[in-house]
This record gives sequence, C-alpha cells and structure tokens, in this order.
Amino acid sequence: MSTLLIRTSIGVVGLAVAWISLKSNMMMDSSNIGQQQQRDGVSYVSGFFEHDRQPTGPEQGFRAHTLPGFGILSRDYDDEQPNESKAAQWERFQAHLRHLNSGTGTSSRYKVLFVGRHGEGVHNVKEHEVGRAEWERHWSRLEGDGTRTWLDARLTDRGKQQAKALADFWQEGAVTWKMPLPESYYTSPLARCLETERLIYSELQHLGSSYRPVVKDAIREIYGVHTCDKRSSTSWIQSNFPEALFDPSFTEQDELWTQDVRETLEERVPVMANLLEELFKEDSATFISLTMHSGAIRALYLATSHPDVWVAAGAIVPIVICKGCPRAVSS
Repeated sequence: MSTLLIRTSIGVVGLAVAWISLKSNMMMDSSNIGQQQQRDGVSYVSGFFEHDRQPTGPEQGFRAHTLPGFGILSRDYDDEQPNESKAAQWERFQAHLRHLNSGTGTSSRYKVLFVGRHGEGVHNVKEHEVGRAEWERHWSRLEGDGTRTWLDARLTDRGKQQAKALADFWQEGAVTWKMPLPESYYTSPLARCLETERLIYSELQHLGSSYRPVVKDAIREIYGVHTCDKRSSTSWIQSNFPEALFDPSFTEQDELWTQDVRETLEERVPVMANLLEELFKEDSATFISLTMHSGAIRALYLATSHPDVWVAAGAIVPIVICKGCPRAVSS
C-alpha cells in the first residue's frame, strides 16, 4: 500500500512539474508573440522634429502651431555621404529616409505624416463663447443657435484664412527649406476638413503636387452626440468637392453618428491603427498628408505611442512613423 502511495505521489509531482514547464513555455511564447506584434505594428520615431518635444496635454493651455520648416532638427545622420552634409536639412533628411527604406539590413519601413488640423470652425467659436462645460452639456447637441449653424460645421472666415496661410507656408517651404510636398492626401469627410484640404493643397499643383484627396472615416472627429461631427451625405460631398475620392464601401448617409452615444477615444485607437497598417500596405508614398481633427489626432498619438501634444486649429505638425520598429524609438 505504501509503495502504491509513493508511486502515486511521484506521478502527481511529475505531472505538476510537466504542467509548470508547459505553462512557462506558453508564457514565453506569449511574450515573444507580444514583442513580435509590437515590432510589426506602426509606431512613431522621435529625433527628427521639434514637435515630438513640445508640451503635452491641455493643462498649460499649449497648442502646437506650424513651425518654420516644420521644426526639423538640425542634425547629422550616420548614413550620410560626404557630399550630402552640405545640403539643406530637409534634403539630408530625405536622403536618410531613402536609406532607411532601402531595406539594407532591416525590414523596417518609414513614412512622414503631415498631420493637419482643420481651420477654425463655427462650432469652435460657439464653444469659446459659452465655455467647454456648457458646450458639452447643451449647445453641442443642437444644430445651431438661431444665427449660426454648426451641423457638419463649416469654416469661419478666420478658418479659411488659416488654411490659405498654410498654402503660402508650403509654397515658401518648398523653395526655402526644400520641403517635399505630400505625395498622397487623406481627409476626414467632415466639411471643415474638406474645405481646409482644398484651400491648402489645390494651390500647390503648379509645384508638382497631384491633388486628389481620399476621404477616410478613420480620421474624422470622434463621432456621436455633437452635431458638428455628423457628416453630410456622400452625394453632397461629391457635388461640392468633386476632386475627392471615396472607398466603394462609403455609405450615402452617416451611419456612424448617433444622437445619444458618443464614440470614445479608446474605441478609435484600433481603427486608427488599422488605417496606418493600410497606409504601409497599399500606399507607396513616403510623405503623406492627413487633414483631420483634434480628437482624431489624439487617437493617432495613442496608436503610435506619440506624446499627447495638442494641435491648434489651422496647424500642421510632422510625425515620422515606422512599421516594424520597437515602440517609441529614436533615430
């Protein structure tokens, strides 16, 4: 009897050891998978632009504005050729990107996003008048106040001037700073972004820009409850912005916006991550324009682990992203 008990105990101990070993291996495999997913995903890369170093969050009232030359940092690159070191900083940066994307010794790929926030909208003015708390509680749920309408809010005159100023910024920067123009354009379907996009980039075609913006729901503002974030019909957009291109799945009416439930920032993050994956899979461009909104920009930050630097209306900030790099790397 005692011999049987001893053998049984030994058997139980053996099974326990085997289970612990199996569980340990599973945890190691899971950790490796997690690391691989992190490396295979899209993250931002620091070390190129001043924007990455700017204050975060709204507490200090800081908002990022468009910096001269997009705030490109004056620096050397370890892969530079002797003749490149005397070129303009933007030209040196482009040469560095070409080297990074050449596939030499790595499968990582890099892109530069010119992330623009629309110019001032009618809804922005009303929120400033009544304060954020009162806007959220009452006015954001209405279509207007009797004198102004902010359903799918349009740009104010000031917002239009902000967009025109950005067109001038691009034209001067292309000559003075040797900045590359975007090779691809994406915009939110909301009217204030479509207006901003056109006012900026349709003016650059004489510089070689091929302007045909692609409308993407992924970069629209966080939707629901606020009427300013309910888009117009696809027919209206096509009629007023015939240059815009649409995915075949784009619906005629806004089927995302609801009157009672507002999307959360956290819910938008995986949608944004999917868009970034799509850009690397389907768009060969290195320099890409995204015209979007404050909430959508913050979702982009979360999806790429970028610092939460709030962006002013009518401003463009640069973000370098990489597919296949560790999170929050510098280069």
